[in-house]
Amino acid sequence: MSEDLSFISHRAPSVARLFVDRVAATPDREAFRRPVGDGWISMTWRETGDQVKEWAAGLLALGISPEERVAIISNTRVDWIIADCAIMCAGAATTTVYPTTPAADVAYIVRDSGSKIAFAEDDEQIAKLREHRSELPELEKVVTFDGSAGGDWVIGVDALAKLGRGLLESNPAAVDDAVAAVGSDSLATLIYTSGTTGRPKGVRLTHDCWTYEGAAIQALDMLHEDDVQYLWLPLSHSFGKVLEAAQLAIGFCSAVDGRIPKLIENLAVVKPTFMAAAPRIFEKVHARVVTTVEEEGGAKQKIFNWATGVGKQVSALEQQGRSAGAMLAVKHRIADKLVFTKLRGRFGGNLRFLISGSAPLSRDIAEWFHGAGIVIAEGYGLTETSAGTFVNRPPQVKFGTVGLPMPGTEVRIAEDGEVLLRGPGNMRGYHNLPEETAATLDADGWLHTGDIGELDDEGFLRITDRKKDLIKTSGGKYVAPQNIETQFKAVCPYASHMVVHGDGRNYCTALIAVDPEAIVPWQEQKGLAELGYAELVTRPELRAMLAEHVEELNRQLPRWETIKEFAVLPADLTIEAGELTPSLKMKRRVVEQKYRELLDGMYAGARTG
Repeated sequence: MSEDLSFISHRAPSVARLFVDRVAATPDREAFRRPVGDGWISMTWRETGDQVKEWAAGLLALGISPEERVAIISNTRVDWIIADCAIMCAGAATTTVYPTTPAADVAYIVRDSGSKIAFAEDDEQIAKLREHRSELPELEKVVTFDGSAGGDWVIGVDALAKLGRGLLESNPAAVDDAVAAVGSDSLATLIYTSGTTGRPKGVRLTHDCWTYEGAAIQALDMLHEDDVQYLWLPLSHSFGKVLEAAQLAIGFCSAVDGRIPKLIENLAVVKPTFMAAAPRIFEKVHARVVTTVEEEGGAKQKIFNWATGVGKQVSALEQQGRSAGAMLAVKHRIADKLVFTKLRGRFGGNLRFLISGSAPLSRDIAEWFHGAGIVIAEGYGLTETSAGTFVNRPPQVKFGTVGLPMPGTEVRIAEDGEVLLRGPGNMRGYHNLPEETAATLDADGWLHTGDIGELDDEGFLRITDRKKDLIKTSGGKYVAPQNIETQFKAVCPYASHMVVHGDGRNYCTALIAVDPEAIVPWQEQKGLAELGYAELVTRPELRAMLAEHVEELNRQLPRWETIKEFAVLPADLTIEAGELTPSLKMKRRVVEQKYRELLDGMYAGARTG
């Protein structure tokens, strides 16, 4: 695939300029769709530009100065993007805050970032700020999308726009002047990493980071102006933010709705050409399809199993650069008509590809989708690299890898296997943390990712695990738990998470969390439908079923990696309980500490492995 590097060398000096240029280039094209009631309404780039300009002017009227921080505490919605663009067009910088963040942590982030103004989605988010107002002397104003305005401290977005119109009447060039003053090295975004221990760290990303990402994605020629994106990912996370940069660079339309329970319903209506998601979304779709078919049984299950077998054969050939023979091609067309078109219909029927990131994707699941005619292009990046660093580029896809580096990004594998990255997308450091910055960014500009990986002879990167998560058993064997956990979720459609444990122990054990939705068909089939989750996970029938899947997993593993014992967790892992990050990554240390007694109990005997 050719890469036009002129996009990178001639990129806009700032995201603010990139936005203004996009509005000027395609003013009447559709920019966004947002849900309203039971339907969707569209906005053109011109309409978006007018709203952004008013909000940016409103921020200037409130006294915001260059690179001062403005926080956004909200779910993913079009207002989030308008606020973000307005902040940058006013010359300020966005502090992103997950809407699920507890009040004390919201206060820490707003205080540590020095945010002067905050956009708060609703009364729930306003309440978090009010609770800690005495600790936030620098926070001068709260602007709410849907919440209750009142007093001098909280105003609505209509009031912000009114302030903006007043400023523009007296100084029509106010926003244009602010945009012109923003440089490539000006701070654009502070994203606080949701680490597994300690306080989150603010990652400083400049305008140059995001304009590079937009230009690099444009250079790949994967996405085009007539594409339609379904965007649900948290915009507080770098994975969501990089898609915003890509949209401004390329000009495609985004249908935006962060409500995950509405995802499947919305896909059928929006009919996107591409969508990005965390692997958990693909795992859940896979599990739902497989368990539903198993529940139906009979001829439907036989047809489904036959079709997926045919799909796997075709996928294997295509990965080798070969075509299916005449007989297999006929079988695949029949399988497609009977099974695969229905699966693609769940995504709206217009998909060109899906993008997976933020955590490892099971190769088995990627190949299962591929056999059904749905390509999942896995990518890789960190908040510290503005998300987009590696990506598979359809049709150039290698399952089990995160693809090739983005144009303009360099990669090196250190002696201990750690992946090192250097490029314009790298952060400019952690906010107020010079020592931690020096430990991550070396003097030569290489960012030490903390991930272990390897490059093949074509330059495709395979991530094997987090450096800090590698297990060393008491027998001296190294185990990469992430790889085992990912394999298990492909083997067992009823599991939402597996936590492999064994550091310093003489064998590996695991904690298994059951997916409350995926397990329902199995419950009904076994006559256990009346049981609640807490009682169900204690039943011997459930444990026996999981044991069969653990044994299936073990047959794929070297002896020292096999799971000798496992325990079923009394509840699924959740963001609310602090066990998952908002991007659905598992907080391994938190889970292990919470269930320490369960883990210790599996080593209480005299087993030697």
